[in-house]
Amino acid sequence: MPGQDPAERRVVVTGPPRRTRRASGYYRPRTEIDEQTTLGHTYVRSLMRSQLRAGLAVFAFLVLLVGPLPLVFAAMPDARRLEWAVLGFCLYAPLVLLALWYVRRAERNERDFVRLVEDR
Repeated sequence: MPGQDPAERRVVVTGPPRRTRRASGYYRPRTEIDEQTTLGHTYVRSLMRSQLRAGLAVFAFLVLLVGPLPLVFAAMPDARRLEWAVLGFCLYAPLVLLALWYVRRAERNERDFVRLVEDR
């Protein structure tokens, strides 16, 4: 306005806000993980715990499957062909199925983790 003092004039600047306030109760898990906060550490630890649980389950099943075989073979000293048949053919399919189960379980754990962490 022409009659106002230049010191009293106001200048309005428009544009996107430089800082936005975080809505209360809203958090971004990905940011928590990137910033290595306690909550982010908890997220990663839960993923690692679920992966470890799957690995230990596979190991326990493997020990129960393969562990007693030396005792069985020692009980039958004259059964060399049976040993090779069991080790070569009978164990192959369960080991492959066990490996497939483990891979599927690990991928499912990772998918669940990504679904938890990704922005909605």
